[in-house]
Amino acid sequence: MGFITKKIHAYLDYPVAVALIVLPFVLGLGNSNPLALQLSVGTGIAAFILTLLTDHQLGVFRIIPYKGHLAVDALVGIVFVIAPFVFSFQGVDAYYYWIIGGSVLFVVSLHKAETTASL
Repeated sequence: MGFITKKIHAYLDYPVAVALIVLPFVLGLGNSNPLALQLSVGTGIAAFILTLLTDHQLGVFRIIPYKGHLAVDALVGIVFVIAPFVFSFQGVDAYYYWIIGGSVLFVVSLHKAETTASL
C-alpha cells in the first residue's frame, strides 16, 4: 500500500530535477566516463520540463497525465540502474546511478493509487 500521493510527488519533482543537474558537479561525476555527468544533467533538465508539463498541483501547463509522468519516472529509474553496466561507469559514477535509480524506483513503487469518487 503506497503512501506517496500525487501532491507529495509534485512537491518532490522540482527539487529532484535540480539535484540531478547540480549533484554531478558537486560529486565530480564523469571520471570513469564523461557521460556520467552529462546523463544526469540532461535527465534533470528533462525532469524539470516534464514537471512543468505534468497534470498535478505544481504543473504549469498540465498537458501530460500524471500516470504518464509516473511511467517516465519508472523508466528513468530503470535506465539509471542499468547505466553503469552499459556505459562502464565505475566508482562514484556507478554508485550515484545505482542509488538515484533505486531511489526513484522505490518512490514510484510507494505511489498511492488515486481513487475516484463514485456517484
